[in-house]
Amino acid sequence: MPRVVEMFARRLQLQERMTQEIADFLNELLHPQGVAVVATGQHLCSMMRGVRKVNARMVTQVLLGRFEEKEISEQFFREIYPPARG
Repeated sequence: MPRVVEMFARRLQLQERMTQEIADFLNELLHPQGVAVVATGQHLCSMMRGVRKVNARMVTQVLLGRFEEKEISEQFFREIYPPARG
């Protein structure tokens, strides 16, 4: 997976487009029942100019196939973003 991400991340482009391209590539290559791609990026433009937040992160996601079903996508996001314990 790191090589697939690196292949698309080398180009200058929007994070949203890169996330979609990775999902489409995996879907076409593997023909799975579903694909979920979540990309988190640190953007120098947010850190240096504009909002000036040092730890500014942008998260984009693409869900294809079975992951578009509400129950499955909710389960997926619970796994990658466990609820905070308080």
